[in-house]
Amino acid sequence: MTHQDSKKAYQIFLIMAAVFITSLVVSNLIFQKFVSVNFFGIYTFEISVGILPYPLTFLITDIISEVYGKKMAQSVVTAGIFASLFSLIFVYAGSAVSATDWSPIDNALYAKVFGATAIAVFASMMAYLAAQYIDIQIFHFWKRITKGRMLWVRNNFSTITSQFIDTSTVLLLLCSFGKIEWSRFDDLLLSGFLFKVLMALLDTPFFYVCVHLFNKRFELKRGEELNLNVT
Repeated sequence: MTHQDSKKAYQIFLIMAAVFITSLVVSNLIFQKFVSVNFFGIYTFEISVGILPYPLTFLITDIISEVYGKKMAQSVVTAGIFASLFSLIFVYAGSAVSATDWSPIDNALYAKVFGATAIAVFASMMAYLAAQYIDIQIFHFWKRITKGRMLWVRNNFSTITSQFIDTSTVLLLLCSFGKIEWSRFDDLLLSGFLFKVLMALLDTPFFYVCVHLFNKRFELKRGEELNLNVT
């Protein structure tokens, strides 16, 4: 691969990493709003809006795992952890100072919106750590087993398994901290997991398209990974 190709590949990696980190941080900040989503009259999901950007993180790590390799995917996951902690510092810095009399957002409203952010970030990060690293491990397990074939197997099997771990872990922690009633646990687990499974299935065509475009642009063979010489 030429130097120009390496530079281009690294630029694309940085863009995907930025989208990944943004999606993760946003999901932590907006999680307190819960909505009902009717899926064509078949099923009504009761989910946190924080779930909406979250499936994108698994699609991105799967693309990075497939094209750039396990180490690059793990580096993005680690960066996401630090970004979440960094955002938490500023959320609490904002709560440490008093609002002016004319501020559109007063102290009480700010506390109501962001008051559970610490617990949310903690719960999300514990779930996130387990789910993302497991997702990467399972992805590469199936990549070895299938010898680079059947993209849909590693994309869906890794994501669906890790999404169940993510959903159940974050709900267990939020219920344990008293942020959500235990009586809602089963319904939220089912809704959250089914929604994420649906998103995983729907993102499979995008996964195929992205991998195809990478393989064509950088002349990669089936299952081959880019080597950016990043240590």
